[in-house]
Amino acid sequence: MGKTAFTTVVLFLLFLVCPSTAEIKSLTITSDTRPMILLEKFGFTHTGHVTIAVSEVSVVAAATQPDPSRLGFFLLNEESLLQVLIEIQQNPNFCVLDSRYTTHLFTFRDLSPPPTASFNRSYPVTSPNEFSLFFANCAPESSVSMAVHTELFNLDADGSRDYLSAGQTQLPSLYFLFSLAYFAFLTIWLYICHTNRLSLHRIHLLMASLLLMKALNLICAAEDKHYVKVTGTPHGWDILFYIFQFIRVVLLFTVIVLIGTGWSFLKPFLQEREKKVLMVVIPLQVLANLASVIIGETGPFIKDWVTWNQVFLLVDIICCCAIIFPIVWSIRSLRETSKTDGKAARNLAKLTLFRQFYIVVIGYLYFTRIVVFALKTIAAYKYQWVSNLAEETASLAFYVVMFYMFRPVERNEYFVLDEEEEEAAEIALKEEEFEL
Repeated sequence: MGKTAFTTVVLFLLFLVCPSTAEIKSLTITSDTRPMILLEKFGFTHTGHVTIAVSEVSVVAAATQPDPSRLGFFLLNEESLLQVLIEIQQNPNFCVLDSRYTTHLFTFRDLSPPPTASFNRSYPVTSPNEFSLFFANCAPESSVSMAVHTELFNLDADGSRDYLSAGQTQLPSLYFLFSLAYFAFLTIWLYICHTNRLSLHRIHLLMASLLLMKALNLICAAEDKHYVKVTGTPHGWDILFYIFQFIRVVLLFTVIVLIGTGWSFLKPFLQEREKKVLMVVIPLQVLANLASVIIGETGPFIKDWVTWNQVFLLVDIICCCAIIFPIVWSIRSLRETSKTDGKAARNLAKLTLFRQFYIVVIGYLYFTRIVVFALKTIAAYKYQWVSNLAEETASLAFYVVMFYMFRPVERNEYFVLDEEEEEAAEIALKEEEFEL
């Protein structure tokens, strides 16, 4: 039973970082031997409800038929997690269904007689908290197959159901407001491009496409969450969300890489090593988005869910590191060029700009990957939306700064021709060290 206890502990630790899910879920479990299966995590108000329907239940054991009371469903909140872990540590043969720290729902003893072997009931949750819905199999050397249908929701004041977790019910409005901000941003950007047509480059059009994809992605996210909130299902908006998210993420990384190389506005071509960065980043983003879809559309109940989370995290880290290299190469190239071409002021302006861009990109990646994750982990379940607000605010700020730095202008900091400033720039280039 040591292996069983270890698996149980791992699943419980996973439940700590698993995000709250929603929607009406229907899933099929086939010949599963896991002692614990985390099905969903949801933030309840004092009007919460859990509806569970199981059917086509079958249990196959290596020896005698197991006691049906050793298999069942229960709810567990984060505060009780430590106590349950202590119980498991003290007794490796302990069945979590016997714990006084769990909210017991039902066991297989409550199933209707074969061949239907089904059960359907709704349970009120009157204690506001974030609960995880688990299935436990305390029968050794047995496998379970069944179809499970779950509905987790809170009741609003008017009696209507809200299928979004208590900390996510504000997300439809949040995403909609940010989509309006990006549409307004796109309008301003197109106006700037139109009024500065002589300084317009291909990268500026690509940046406009990025803004459009981001706005459409947020609109789809708002509609997705709205329909889940009201009906429990996304009505196809999740498909559009993943499509625009894929295009948007690929465009974002591509734009950062191309700006970092100076493509279009500094040079009309890419070097071989810069092409290789794009050839690495784009396929990896395809893999990352595939992992994102699997993580979002399945849940922790599938056996490979942890693996897909690890794949997504690893690929995201690789991509974040890869997009830094072109900026570093550009800074080093400009420093070398400044020693020979006699255009000190112009090179100093470029160096300063790329150094600032480097810092902005690092800050954006750090905030959205580490600070946002920390907020998701430490924020109370009622305030999960705060991490989404922080992430979208940081993203909008990053877009504004990046677009401002590389906007099309008739006369910008690249063209400094004053003789005194030229001399001052030469001195600055000799003294300045751009350490990365």
